[in-house]
Amino acid sequence: MNKAELSENVALELKVSNVEGKKAVEAFIKCLSKALKKGEDVRLSEFGTFQVVKRAPRTLRNPQNGLLIKVPAKKTVKLNISPILKAKIAK
Repeated sequence: MNKAELSENVALELKVSNVEGKKAVEAFIKCLSKALKKGEDVRLSEFGTFQVVKRAPRTLRNPQNGLLIKVPAKKTVKLNISPILKAKIAK
């Protein structure tokens, strides 16, 4: 499912227009992004927890030519799925 399909499904679920569904999805993404940028965790009880984690710098080997590549430290987002969602998927 892509963003447009998600927006349509949200609109159907809320019984609003596709434009309103798109606005709802974009508002969610905007709020999520702002919170993560501040370093906050975002916990959605039936979905999961979004967290910003730091990845340490590391050295990798290019498999094509064997040269070492240095990858700098960076921040990334991690999603821990909730047990509720795991149970829903397993059904």
